[in-house]
Amino acid sequence: MDALSRLDGMSEAEARAAFLRCCGSQRWAAAMSAGRPYREAAALFAAAEVHWNGLGREDWLEAFGHHPRIGDGDGLRAGFAATRAWAASEQAGARAADGAVQGALAEGNRRYEARFGHIFIVCASGRSAEAMLAGLEARLGNDPDQELRIAAAEQAKITQLRLEKLLAEVTA
Repeated sequence: MDALSRLDGMSEAEARAAFLRCCGSQRWAAAMSAGRPYREAAALFAAAEVHWNGLGREDWLEAFGHHPRIGDGDGLRAGFAATRAWAASEQAGARAADGAVQGALAEGNRRYEARFGHIFIVCASGRSAEAMLAGLEARLGNDPDQELRIAAAEQAKITQLRLEKLLAEVTA
């Protein structure tokens, strides 16, 4: 049985939990679960994008709240049990940084949250800590509405990668 068939065959609760690992918005996960069956990966990915883009600020903020801060190893270890391994892999570049860069990320995260009211969201996979820090610094100059949309677009990228990981896990 292929990954999509397994995903389609899950109970409503199992599917919702699986989708919540990909994106922390309850409304998004419910819509994805209700949208089954997905006969091909392209249909799954297209539905993910449509449902995400149909959500609003509160749903986006809910999803952002399901991520550890970039470079926050203690936060990653303390919470996020369902996605800890995925997040650790995604943030490998931040964990490999020297103390000065990690300190700058922590300070940048504080400034970002004070300015925008939510954590800094970036698709960190394959990015160095220095690149993430530069992106954080650049985005601090955005207006709040613009930044919310940028963060939502970054969340959509993360969700796509996590859906791919989910399919790989369901197959294994």
